[in-house]
Amino acid sequence: VRRGTVFSHGAFRYVHTVIGAVTAAALLVFTLGVVLAPGEAVAPGVVLLIGGVGVAVLGVALIVLVLRMLLAQAVDRDAEAARMRAELAEVI
Repeated sequence: VRRGTVFSHGAFRYVHTVIGAVTAAALLVFTLGVVLAPGEAVAPGVVLLIGGVGVAVLGVALIVLVLRMLLAQAVDRDAEAARMRAELAEVI
């Protein structure tokens, strides 16, 4: 933030990392549910709860994906504003 690089293309690297990590966590939770489902050691309600947690984690990944799209729009607007500032500086 201090360097003013929040609305730059370099910020997408971090966003992609977060999306990948959250998606991987959701897949691990779903895998845990699949592994625990066939046996009788775990109650079906617990497996259902694990599935619900997996859906919730996937929901977080979806929210981050929407925020990535908003970041892309902000980067485009920032580039457009910089171009307009440059044109205005030429006029002045």
